[in-house]
Amino acid sequence: MEASPNKPFGPARIVALALIALAVSGLAFLHFSHQSSSVSVPAGAHAGQLTMHHCTYNTESGKYAADCGTLVVRENRHDANSRLIALPVTRIKAHSAHPGPPIFRLEGGPGITNMKFANASRFTDNHDVVLVGYRGVDGSSKLQCPEVTSALEHSGDFLGQKSFDSYSNAFRDCATRLRADGVDLAGYSLPQRVDDLEAARQALGYGRIDLLSESAGTRTAMIYAWRYPQSINRSVMVGVNPPGHFVYNTETTDRQIRQFSALCAQDPNCHGKTDDLAATIKDEARNIPDRWAFLPIKKGNVRIASFFGLMDSTSAAGPISAPMTLNSWISASKGDASGLWFQSLMADLVFPKAFVWGDSASVGRTDADTAARLYASKPDGGSILGNPASDFVWAGGQLTGAWPANPDENEYDRVRDSAVPTLMVDGTLDVATAPENATKELLPHLSNGHQVLLPGLGHTTDFWDYQPAASSRLINTYLDTGKVDESLYKFKRVDFSPGGSQGMFAKIVLLVMVVFAALLVLSMLWLPLRAHAGGGFDRKASAALRTLYPLVLGLGGWFAGAIVVLTASLRVPLDGELFAVGTIGVPVGLGIYWAWVNRDQSSRTKTAGLVAALGGALIGAWVGFHVIAGLMAVLTTIVGAAVGANLILLALDITRDRTARQVAAAPARPALTGSPELIG
Repeated sequence: MEASPNKPFGPARIVALALIALAVSGLAFLHFSHQSSSVSVPAGAHAGQLTMHHCTYNTESGKYAADCGTLVVRENRHDANSRLIALPVTRIKAHSAHPGPPIFRLEGGPGITNMKFANASRFTDNHDVVLVGYRGVDGSSKLQCPEVTSALEHSGDFLGQKSFDSYSNAFRDCATRLRADGVDLAGYSLPQRVDDLEAARQALGYGRIDLLSESAGTRTAMIYAWRYPQSINRSVMVGVNPPGHFVYNTETTDRQIRQFSALCAQDPNCHGKTDDLAATIKDEARNIPDRWAFLPIKKGNVRIASFFGLMDSTSAAGPISAPMTLNSWISASKGDASGLWFQSLMADLVFPKAFVWGDSASVGRTDADTAARLYASKPDGGSILGNPASDFVWAGGQLTGAWPANPDENEYDRVRDSAVPTLMVDGTLDVATAPENATKELLPHLSNGHQVLLPGLGHTTDFWDYQPAASSRLINTYLDTGKVDESLYKFKRVDFSPGGSQGMFAKIVLLVMVVFAALLVLSMLWLPLRAHAGGGFDRKASAALRTLYPLVLGLGGWFAGAIVVLTASLRVPLDGELFAVGTIGVPVGLGIYWAWVNRDQSSRTKTAGLVAALGGALIGAWVGFHVIAGLMAVLTTIVGAAVGANLILLALDITRDRTARQVAAAPARPALTGSPELIG
């Protein structure tokens, strides 16, 4: 028998609806605050047109006054009838009333936005800092390749032949789709990117400008200096990448690893673990275990993750720093492969969505001939780690034929002479852009060039985050005076005993997965038994289970699903939509249903409640998943599932109670009286 109807909108339900509204508002705010502002070509615009308005820009030192706007350019300058595209432009304003030449910032990558530069505040005392969006990445036309992301997310091993095949085919499919959508891929080259920068310089009314570039962005800076030397005052390049070095050289990488090995031999703690670090890595790289505990290890993923992990030598790079990466190999040689599994997992989670893949392919074409020569020569397999970076970037050589050639790609494939005053800054332990490349190949062609070598430092994360006062003085002094001032730098000794380890992180991840999965299993057993035995939860317990406990259920479902996927080597992305919505929405919906149901309800009401809770949770989980990108989407998916299930159940309760009250308040039908003969 049903309980007597409640008020449709009692105090408890009003509070619940208010909490739901608050959660929805929070999700909406999070979604829109992380949306990049769209860039479009204004009506009636012409090539070279720049429109600007006042704005603010977030830096590491807070918000700075800026101008934001849109630059209109031809998609392909070789074609007079090419369509117009728009690029974002931001100018962070100098504090000085009489600033020096503006600094044009050039990010690395390729395939990474040029509109994020939190360190801009370090240079605004005497310079405007200008960010011009990269064509293909930041503008109205983006070379997004979901085909490539999907191929990587479903890869069994990034360096396996099947992965190379699907990866390269995905690039072909992406190029075909982009062309069908009207994109002229011939316009996406480094020379045309440089022409965008020059167009922005002219539109902003600047004379000579300074360039501040890093990693792959240094290639753009070189081409700018070769193409428009009269436009540049001075250039600072950090982590220099001369022509040909989007393809990695195993001999150079081996020398960098041997530097780490030599430093290890001088460190008592590291030397106590291995007599020869380079030999240890070489041996283990050929005998990577198949599993750690019950979790499979993707061997190619480990090698590519290790290459990127060796790029930075300080703790600024976090768990993917060189000391932690090296310690994982040492631990593996002693039977603990947990760190290698962590690298394998991180590669799966990070790489598929790390870049705008169409831009990576277009810019990479600059070194396509170098890549073709490398893979035509059948690379020697005797190096320490192999050549994982080149194999990954070039799909084992297949990418040279998978992405269409560009008419500009060979124009700057060799170093040219330059008189532009140039400062090159390189870490001596940089595996990604080894300093010897700049020393031997570029410096002799710079009549006004200088190179600073930073002992003990690696790639650009080290440069920006380790001893920031020293790096700021180095750059500002050079741009302001042309002098090289390294005076604030102190020698950096590699810490081979960092506070944590990749193995430690792996064990924490495994423990968290197992604990939450176990909590889910216990919850799925206890909640229905408790709801049935007690006739339902009291109001306070039900409220807690419906508002707070979904976090446990959602994480438990996601981690339980992750254990199944990882253990069975299923090619399912852990941050994929279907995986997240299913593993989170179902347990959250069931948990909220059991917190809601009670024995006095009819079977029809219980069935309706179950359908409502599951349906609402799945719909809410889908909405929550699309609030934000990345692993943070797991939390928003949980919130969305809880909101959806509770909202539908509340709507069901309100409707049911309103109907029941209407029935109870309806006047009773008058009884029919009279003789049987007169009735009917």
